[in-house]
Amino acid sequence: MKRTLVISDIHGCYTPFNDLLALMNYCPGEDQLLLLGDFVDRGPRSREVVEQVYQLVQAEGAIAIQGNHDERLVDVMLERSEQALMKFSGHGGRQTAESYAGVKQGAIEDVIERAKTAVHERYTHHMTFLDQLPYYHEDEHFIYVHAGLNPNYLNWKEQPHRDFLYIKQPFLSRPTNVSKTVVFGHTKTIDIHGKPDVWFGSGKIGIDGGCSTGHQLNGLAISGADEFKVYSVPWRL
Repeated sequence: MKRTLVISDIHGCYTPFNDLLALMNYCPGEDQLLLLGDFVDRGPRSREVVEQVYQLVQAEGAIAIQGNHDERLVDVMLERSEQALMKFSGHGGRQTAESYAGVKQGAIEDVIERAKTAVHERYTHHMTFLDQLPYYHEDEHFIYVHAGLNPNYLNWKEQPHRDFLYIKQPFLSRPTNVSKTVVFGHTKTIDIHGKPDVWFGSGKIGIDGGCSTGHQLNGLAISGADEFKVYSVPWRL
């Protein structure tokens, strides 16, 4: 049976991402790869991660979903939001700017400007790609989303786009309004059950292992409604 391989919150951790794909024995012709957003920030190789995800989607049929860090990067690089710029450097954006600018020295403002120049000269396709990513994916048994579903909305597809990217509570503490299991990232599993392993809750599966904060990158292989295999690799440069 075709597997669905789910990974979330890569956050510029290019080497662990490829370690995990190898460990899961990812085969493009046989597996459906599903990536739940937050490809950038904190880790050292965001540009390379985005390029790889772009190629996986374009050439191998992978499905990528937008995360809040991906949205913020586009807003900063395209100068859409002053608020996004203010949050950028405090939430791991410097590492992303360095990866695009090709420098590790200088004031954050200068590094961001150099990153903008590089983006406009060579990586506009990255911004277009990230900007156009969907907020969710759905199949027969699961809903895949970056952050979660707001239980205050009976029709989850009508929730504000910000909830798809940012919600923690009340999603984590209350039952969902859906019969399908929600697979999500965004909230590190160590903050849910005290360890970075995949969390299996009631109608919810959290997979963010906190790789960019020194823990691990998790992968979930789904072969059916109740058939799972969990993989993880440690953080490394």
